[in-house]
Amino acid sequence: MLKLPYDPEEAARTLADADPVMAGLIDRAGPLRMEYRAVRTPFEALTRAIIYQQLSGKAAGTIYGRVEALFPDGGLHDPARVRDAPDDVLRAAGMSRAKVAAVKDLAAKTLDGVVPDLDAFHTMDDDEIVARLVTVRGIGAWTAQMFLFRLGRPDVFPVTDLGVRRGFMLAYERPALPAPVDLLAHGERWRPFRSAASWYLWRAVDLHRAAQPPS
Repeated sequence: MLKLPYDPEEAARTLADADPVMAGLIDRAGPLRMEYRAVRTPFEALTRAIIYQQLSGKAAGTIYGRVEALFPDGGLHDPARVRDAPDDVLRAAGMSRAKVAAVKDLAAKTLDGVVPDLDAFHTMDDDEIVARLVTVRGIGAWTAQMFLFRLGRPDVFPVTDLGVRRGFMLAYERPALPAPVDLLAHGERWRPFRSAASWYLWRAVDLHRAAQPPS
């Protein structure tokens, strides 16, 4: 795991100064401890993201391990090998038909340069990265934003994420989940550290669960 490429204390301080409710949440949750997993290749990271979609961590990890085993010697980082793999072999590892099609499209767009290498991604702004990634079958805005977190970007705000929406509802004592457009408007005050704000909203959910009496 890598440490943030920006100052977590500055991020927390900026959020607290901009928003008293967020300041209270920061007091309860403590210092920003967000870390991120290094991206070896965008293709491998996004393949993993596709496999993990809509599955429990344990089930997704099992399938991912089986797929990885199909490509020894780091072959899962080679989009040409994945593109050329028979669909039935990938399906036998546990991937759905839709996810096989998505990974094959990701491989093709990586080879075509639509999805560039890691060095190129580091020269691009967040909006351009998202615009590139959502052209891939099976990758929507949420998956693209999770990839931005993997790149250590400081101002990612996944307003459709259920955990972020629920955390906002709990922290701000709202009667219902906020609409993404309303959450986006409120989050303007958290720039340029909306990644940190997202992390604290996720912690709001954790704090709420921890405070519940045992069943």
